[in-house]
Amino acid sequence: MTATLGKSRLFAAGAVGNVLEWYDFAVYGYFATSIGQAFFPQQDKVAQVLSAFGIFAVGFLMRPVGGALFGHVGDRIGRRAALNVSIAAMAIPTFLIGVLPGYERLGLAAPLLLTLLRMIQGLSVGGEYTTSIVFLVERAKPERRGLVGAVADVGAVLGILAGSATGAVLETVMSEASVQAWGWRIPFWIGLAVGVAGLGLRRGLPGDEAAAAKTERAPLVATFRHHGMLLAQLAGVSAYAAVAFYLMFVYIVSWLQLVDGVAPARALDINTISMVLIMPVELSVAWLGDRIGRRRVLLAITAFGFTSAWPLFWLLHRPESALLLLGQFGFVLSVAGFYGCLPAFMVEVVPHQVRCTATALGYNLSLGLIGGLSPLAATWLIERTDNDYSPAFMIMAAAAISFIALLSLRTAAAGPMIEMVPRPAGGD
Repeated sequence: MTATLGKSRLFAAGAVGNVLEWYDFAVYGYFATSIGQAFFPQQDKVAQVLSAFGIFAVGFLMRPVGGALFGHVGDRIGRRAALNVSIAAMAIPTFLIGVLPGYERLGLAAPLLLTLLRMIQGLSVGGEYTTSIVFLVERAKPERRGLVGAVADVGAVLGILAGSATGAVLETVMSEASVQAWGWRIPFWIGLAVGVAGLGLRRGLPGDEAAAAKTERAPLVATFRHHGMLLAQLAGVSAYAAVAFYLMFVYIVSWLQLVDGVAPARALDINTISMVLIMPVELSVAWLGDRIGRRRVLLAITAFGFTSAWPLFWLLHRPESALLLLGQFGFVLSVAGFYGCLPAFMVEVVPHQVRCTATALGYNLSLGLIGGLSPLAATWLIERTDNDYSPAFMIMAAAAISFIALLSLRTAAAGPMIEMVPRPAGGD
């Protein structure tokens, strides 16, 4: 019983940072209009929203930098230290956004401070997800690495659902005027509580591996000098995850409204159903990868993603609700399945001495740059080409890139991944 509780706490400690990260992602997007009005009141409503999302995008651009920073901490000092610092660097700015005075009180300093806080959050995001999957997968039994790695990603989905649910509750119990005036700040205050709980869970985690493994050079230097090709391969493998996720679970709500004329509430309902389905699909495919091999499953998924993207978008273009849901569920299978196997696969192919750094950089180069720009690129392509299926072609291109990158990689032998440092008697 004690061992089970210990494993449960380990999983919760590894996943809680991703819950907070994506909780913030959801509430910021949900209340972008209110944030725009608070910090950019002299602009029209469209410009306010664009400004709010522009600052949101700045956080994405900081992800590779954060990956390098927290990867260095994880590889040279220890995974536990990186996880503790990253959750604090997410929770504190989240709370400060909730108490930051608006433009009326601070003037130009208000949007500048908001930008700074989002940049700090972006640094944290760049290291949290990849460090957490390294931490969890390294400690998992070889036959369960995929399932354990997927736990961290399920935390991200729970964060999105928690953020959306918080926003929906506030919109229900508060008047529109109150939400616009100050109610939008409440979810950001809650973020501090989540962060404190996360730090409590992470206190006394297992001692870091002998690999706070003193490399001859800084992990970042070693990564670029000796593992440049691996870095490019990891970015390539992550391309499908980046493009498909941000198009099908972020941009799709706007696409359904603009292209299909679907009512906003219905579009959000469809996306919420999809997010709920992601979790069982992700865990199931992760389990399958543990049984028959992650690389084999990932290759099959990218092949499916390439061949099915256009037909699934055709289903999404149909007026019948059943066909529309079927199309979205097809993307749930491919995207959630890919994320189910990706964490353990990335950890297994990277050498221990640079594992945090190389994994964080490779993944975040795709997620922070390609993924973050995908909704904007899809909007531009539809407008430029007058082709509603442009997002499908973007997904096909990303699937092809990931398929080729997967072919060039081999997973490591299924043995122990770390040498644990014995914990002192009576230590936390």
